[in-house]
Parts: sequence; C-alpha cells; structure tokens
Amino acid sequence: MMQRNILVIDGQGGRIGREIIERLKAQCPSVCLTAVGTNSMATAAMLKGGADQAATGENAVIVNAAKADILIGPVGIAIADALLGEITPAMAVAVGQSPALKLLIPVNQCSNIIVGVGKLSVKAMLDDVIDRVQAAIE
Repeated sequence: MMQRNILVIDGQGGRIGREIIERLKAQCPSVCLTAVGTNSMATAAMLKGGADQAATGENAVIVNAAKADILIGPVGIAIADALLGEITPAMAVAVGQSPALKLLIPVNQCSNIIVGVGKLSVKAMLDDVIDRVQAAIE
C-alpha cells in the first residue's frame, strides 16, 4: 500500500478533525496525517488526536491543500466566511483548487445547508469518511 498524505482541516474547537485523526490513526496507521486548524484551539485538538504534523491559519491551508492526496473536513472549509467567519476566501479557493480527493462532511450549520443529505449523525458521517479513505488508499 502506497503512503498517502492526508490533510484534515477543521476550525472552531477541532472536535470533528480530532475524531477523524484518532480513527484514521487506529485503522490506517501507515498514512501521514497533517492537521491544519483555522485557529490554535482546533490545531491543538487535532494534535492531541495523533496528527503527525500540524499548522494553523490561512497560509497553512493554502500550502498543504496543494500537496494533499486526500483532504478531509467539514463542508464549510470550501465556503468563504463559513465556520463563523474562520474560512477566508483564500482558504476556500485553496480547498476548491486542491487536486486532492476531497471528503467534505455536510455539517449543516451556519446557513450552509446541503440539500439531499439525510439527517445523519456525525458518527455515521465519520464512519463513511473512514471507509472512503480506506478504499482510496487500498
């Protein structure tokens, strides 16, 4: 199996990013997990989850999105001014233009609703993320 560079981007408290990292580290230990938080609290949470490396802020999103094989985060990371304003337009463009396989979790909050998506629990959505990562790296 080829090693993949997986980028996890999260903001606010970093809870979703931390859970993704913990689960991927347990189920796909050979992957390189980079965490980028839109704030230092989110970055710290993802580091506690076991990220191999981490950074914070707009430039970190821009640089790492360009290098990722797989990019994971809440759908708001691709929408300017989402996550209560934490996502800058430059961050959203970097996510959108990234050549990575993007696994965007439809957290239907902050006036960004993804229609057609059932009301799944965060756990069910993260189960799907982990399954898709495993399929992509095999």
